[in-house]
Amino acid sequence: MVLPLSIPSPSEPWQAIHLGEWLNSLGLSFISPNLSIRTYAICILVGIVAATVLTNERLKARGAESGVVLDVALWAVPLGIIGARIFHVITHPDDYFGSAEKMLHILFIWEGGIAIFGSLIGGAIGVYIGCRMTGLRFWTFADALAPGLLLAQAFGRFGNWFNHELYGVPTNAWWGLEIEKSNPAFPAGLPVGTLFQPTFLFEVIWNVAGVLVILSLSKKFTLQWGKTVSVYLIWYGLGRSYFESIRIDPSLIFLGVRTNVWAAYGAILVGVIIFVVQSRRHPGLEPSAYLPGREWTPTPAVDSENTYSEHDEVDNDADLDSNSHSEPAMASSAQGDAVTSGKSVTSGTRPR
Repeated sequence: MVLPLSIPSPSEPWQAIHLGEWLNSLGLSFISPNLSIRTYAICILVGIVAATVLTNERLKARGAESGVVLDVALWAVPLGIIGARIFHVITHPDDYFGSAEKMLHILFIWEGGIAIFGSLIGGAIGVYIGCRMTGLRFWTFADALAPGLLLAQAFGRFGNWFNHELYGVPTNAWWGLEIEKSNPAFPAGLPVGTLFQPTFLFEVIWNVAGVLVILSLSKKFTLQWGKTVSVYLIWYGLGRSYFESIRIDPSLIFLGVRTNVWAAYGAILVGVIIFVVQSRRHPGLEPSAYLPGREWTPTPAVDSENTYSEHDEVDNDADLDSNSHSEPAMASSAQGDAVTSGKSVTSGTRPR
């Protein structure tokens, strides 16, 4: 097998889907031809969907209502994106401060520039709000979400690849990433054709491996009360601390170290603290995925064997005389009372 000599970066047409031009070709001329969806955004959305599906399955396995993840996601996703953008802007001040034009680009999130550590902070606030509203335990939801976070981050890193950004130091290895010299982040003085470490790919592999590790550990051990999310923080922090250290994009430096490296160290520390503290405070199992008094309770439903038809059936001896309608009505009432003895299905309510 012949290995590739480098990893190509996607060409410019792959960086966006030009919906406006396509819709105009269909005769919808009132839509602006400039309407487009960035591939970067699609990668993030696919990651969010994947994380939501995986989290929903893990919550159902803990006895939570199917779909309750959406009630929490309505808070967690927007606040996570806002937190991610704020953290990126703060750690890259030269890109966004100094002139009114630069500050305006703070709103241009489609150009790229969101930070996972800010997303974790904003998302955690959103999860807390969502859990308070649904009655779910915060740690139960966080543990269910942990592998989904890594999965979402893996998809999101492909967005960096499409945007030709966040690559590492130069390399001669066969897996080197091709970056055009006209790229604003291309280091001055390097020749055309220089290859760079594909840090996006390193993190994709690391995150997918982390999903498998967390799912495996969850089967072998009882990781509740925040212990699963602590494993996530430690795993991601370890990988990110290295990948961040070989990146060459501009970043705020503190004591000679990139701020995101410090954030990765902080994630490791927080993960260790959560694991130790929660292991001491909660040596047993979680009694429920819900807070006391907020449990979701399935409600009984009609068993198909106990239903009836309002229409006459063959050989049913129904009296078609208009004066005899009282008998079917009485039979309907009796059969309706029998419905309540039927089997139940999954459907229910929870106290608010």
